[in-house]
Amino acid sequence: QVQLVESGGGLVQPGGSLRLSCATSGVNFSEYGMNWYRQAPGKQRELVATITTLDFTNYADSVKGRFTFFRDVAEKTGYLQMNSLKPEDTGVYICYSARTWGQGTQVSVSS
Repeated sequence: QVQLVESGGGLVQPGGSLRLSCATSGVNFSEYGMNWYRQAPGKQRELVATITTLDFTNYADSVKGRFTFFRDVAEKTGYLQMNSLKPEDTGVYICYSARTWGQGTQVSVSS
């Protein structure tokens, strides 16, 4: 059974940083890319970042230059490094891989 477990969310002031993790189990990690989505209150789920099996990355325009997506194949974990956070980055961050969704981790950016 494939499982994705996110962690690393929290409350941070504008300009701060967080690193989200998406730990996988039950899947051959190296065979699948991974996506991070963001669900803000009252808004549609938004694709924030993508990483392929060859570690090519793509980002939403709103986070380019601030977020970095990378993977640790040995740990079977994807990481989203988020810097220079803004209040509009607030939301539940959810990872997706191998046709499976994680449960999400809350990120709140507020002073």
